[in-house]
Amino acid sequence: MIATKENKATIPAQLEGEFQTLLSKTFSSEPEWLKEKRKEAFDSFCQTGLPTRKNEEYKYTDLKKIFSGNFTAVHNESHALNFIPAPIAEGSIRLVFINGWLHKDSTLSSKLPKGVLIGNLATDGLLKHADFLKKNFSSNEDALSRLNDALWTDGAFVYVPENIRLEIPVEIIHISTGKKELLSSPRHLIIAEKNSSVSIIENNISVDTFAPMIINSQTDIFSGENSNVQYYRLQNDCRNVSLISSTHVKQEKNSHFDTNTITLGNEWTRNNLRIDLEGENCESHLNGLFVTNGTAHTDNHTSVLHNKPNGQSNQLYKGILDGRSTGIFNGKIFVERDAQKTNAYQSSKNILLSDDATINTKPQLEIYADDVKCSHGSSTGKLDEDALFYLRTRGLSEDSARRLLLYAFANDVLNTIKNESLKNYLEELVNERLEK
Repeated sequence: MIATKENKATIPAQLEGEFQTLLSKTFSSEPEWLKEKRKEAFDSFCQTGLPTRKNEEYKYTDLKKIFSGNFTAVHNESHALNFIPAPIAEGSIRLVFINGWLHKDSTLSSKLPKGVLIGNLATDGLLKHADFLKKNFSSNEDALSRLNDALWTDGAFVYVPENIRLEIPVEIIHISTGKKELLSSPRHLIIAEKNSSVSIIENNISVDTFAPMIINSQTDIFSGENSNVQYYRLQNDCRNVSLISSTHVKQEKNSHFDTNTITLGNEWTRNNLRIDLEGENCESHLNGLFVTNGTAHTDNHTSVLHNKPNGQSNQLYKGILDGRSTGIFNGKIFVERDAQKTNAYQSSKNILLSDDATINTKPQLEIYADDVKCSHGSSTGKLDEDALFYLRTRGLSEDSARRLLLYAFANDVLNTIKNESLKNYLEELVNERLEK
C-alpha cells in the first residue's frame, strides 16, 4: 500500500521500495501465509505511519529524527569481525547475530535435553518447525512492531517442551557493525511449555559502526502453565545505533516471569515491554536500570495486563542521568474486572547528576476490579548530601563517596538478577560506567 497524503510525511520514503525488494528476493521462498502476514503488517504500518510526538506514547521521543537517514534494510552480508564477546555464563548456548543474521561463531549444544529446540528463526524455526511459528506469531498494535512484522529477517528460536528444566542459559548476542546506514529487524520466538523453565540473556553491542544504524527488534515469549522464564536484556555501549526493542509476553496460570533490562552507555534506546497475565496465580517481576551521559536518550515503556484473579506483578526501574541526557519511564498497570485479588506495584526512582539532565516519569494505574492491592510511585532527586558528607568524614574521597552511593542505588536492581554469572558481570560493568 502506498502511503496516503495524510501520513506520507511520517513514513520514510524508501521503506516502500525496501519492502517490495525484500518480498521479491529475501522472502520469496517463504510460505504464503507468512507473506500475507507481512503484507498486512506493512499495510497497517503505512496507514498509521511513524508515531509522532503528538502520540502520547511517544510524547518525549522523536522518531522522525531517527528515521531521517538514507538507510537500507539489511541483506545477509558477511562481516569479518575482530571481536566476538566471551560468554557471560560459562557453558551457555550462544546465538550470535550480525546485523540481524545468524553468525558462524554461534555455539549450539548437541547435548540438549530431548525435545528442546534452539536455533535461528529463519531456518530452524520457519523451515523445520513452521507450525510453532504460525501458532505463536503475534501481531502488535504498535507501529514499530508492525514494521518488524513486515521486515524481520532472522532471530533466535527457543522451544522448551513440557516438564523440561533447561539448566543451560541461552545467550542471544546482537552485534551491529558496518559502514552503511542500515535498518535491521531481528525477531525472536521463545516458548516455554507447561512445567518447564529457561533462562535467556540477550546482549546488544556495536563494533566498528561507521554510519547510523536502526535496530528494530521484536521478541515474543510464551510462558506456559507452571513454567519459569528468566529474560535478561543487556544494552551496552551501542554507539551510532538507535535501538528499538519490543517484547510481548503471554503467561498462563501459575507461571513465573522475571525480566531485567540494563541499559549502559547507549546513545538512543526505546524499550517496549508488554506482559499479558492470562491465567490465575501468575507472577511477574520487571526490573530496569539505565545509566546515561552526554546527550543519550533512554525511553522505557511497560504495560502489565492483569486479566485473571490472584496475579502479582512488581516493577522497579532506576535511572542515573548525567550530562544533557534524557530518560523516560512510562509504566502502566491494567487490572480487568475479573482479576480480583491482584497485587501490583510499580516504582520509578531516578538520580540527576547534572542540572541539564532530564527525566520524565508517568506511572499509571487503570483498575476495574474492587478487591486489589495496587500502588505506584516515582521519585527524582540529586545525591543525598548528608550521606555524601558522612562518607567523606570516614576518609573517602568525594569521587569514591559518590560512586559508592550511586552503586548502592543501582544495586537494588542488580540484586534481583538470579543468574550469578550475569550478576557478577553486570556489577563490574556498572562500576566501570559509574567511574566514567
